[in-house]
Amino acid sequence: MRRRTTALVTACLLALSLATLLGPAPAPAVAQQATGPDAVVERRVIGHSVKGRPIVAYRLGEPGKRVMMLIATLHGNEAAPRQILRSLVEGRPVHGIDLWVVPTYNPDGLARHTRKNARGVDLNRNYPYKWAPLDGAYESGPRPRSEPETRAMMGFLREIRPRRILSFHQPLNGVDTDTKVPRFARRVARALNLPAKAFTCGGVCHGTMTMWYNHTFSGSALTVEYGARPGRHRMRVMAPRQVLRVLGGWRGPRP
Repeated sequence: MRRRTTALVTACLLALSLATLLGPAPAPAVAQQATGPDAVVERRVIGHSVKGRPIVAYRLGEPGKRVMMLIATLHGNEAAPRQILRSLVEGRPVHGIDLWVVPTYNPDGLARHTRKNARGVDLNRNYPYKWAPLDGAYESGPRPRSEPETRAMMGFLREIRPRRILSFHQPLNGVDTDTKVPRFARRVARALNLPAKAFTCGGVCHGTMTMWYNHTFSGSALTVEYGARPGRHRMRVMAPRQVLRVLGGWRGPRP
């Protein structure tokens, strides 16, 4: 009897020691609402850069609604507005619109922190509408759509045909009113708290993405320029809300 009691005490002490070492038992798992990736309905590689880097488009929002599109980092040294698109991709689900975003159109330029792609071509002078053989800062390439990034974006836009495109740039700080739908441009300028300006390229623009899209399709594309150093709060918090509002969308949990 005494031996049995001793064995029982020893077992209890051992169990107590193990409980102390392991800590309390974990609480039952509680389902948490997904954030970030939950906003992404579809992820698609629409093409590759000269150096083989993927050009990724993210679909947010509700398929079947009006198709909208946001593009950033067409020039690799104009990377701040990319934060707007990344915030949308990483945030809560988008409602009210079918939204595609391409945060990094020129991944080689972003990696090198240069305006041009890896072949030294300004992708915003490489589109076929009013293309001209330019060199220097606006090197337009050996021919229209010579660059893989240009061909990738052209093919994707032909497929989805957005009603509205906002193409984000720096550092001219304004929204281009010399465009297909000036009234919409002024509305975007007010919504984003940017000046309304006419970006005329010093005369005639050649081979730009927005010009090509506006000439080719019924929808409209618009250039939006932020300043040289927009604040992080503006890019990550304020601008995403403003952009969604002006396009007719909003963020919230999935039903």
